[in-house]
Amino acid sequence: MGKDGSRFVNKEVFQRINFLYQAAHFALVQTPSQPQLCCFYINTLRTVAEKHVIRLHPEMKRTICKKCCILLLPGITATVRSKKKGEKCTLVSCLECGNVKRFPWRKTHQLWIEKPDAWLPS
Repeated sequence: MGKDGSRFVNKEVFQRINFLYQAAHFALVQTPSQPQLCCFYINTLRTVAEKHVIRLHPEMKRTICKKCCILLLPGITATVRSKKKGEKCTLVSCLECGNVKRFPWRKTHQLWIEKPDAWLPS
C-alpha cells in the first residue's frame, strides 16, 4: 500500500500505461494502413511495464501481439476463429506477422488476477 493508504503505489505509471494503450488503439483505428505508430505506443507501454515490474491486465495483454507489438483488433489486424476439434479454444491470428494466440475453453482455467493470492499485499 502507498503512504496515503491507497492500494496503488505507482498510480502515475498505471495512468501512463492506460494512456499509451488508448493512444495505440486510436492511432490504429484512425490509420489502419499505417500501424507503425501503434507499434511504437505498444513498445513504449511494454517498456514502462517491464521497468516498473507491473503485470498487464489479462484483457489488455490478450489484445497485444507478442511478436510484432501491434493491437489485435478483429477485422483490422487480427482474425478470430473457434476451434472445436481436439482441445476447444479460440484462435486469434495476427494479420501483420502471422502469430497465433490460443485461448482454451477449460472450465478449470483460472487467470492470475482471479486467484485470491493476487490481491494480497506483499
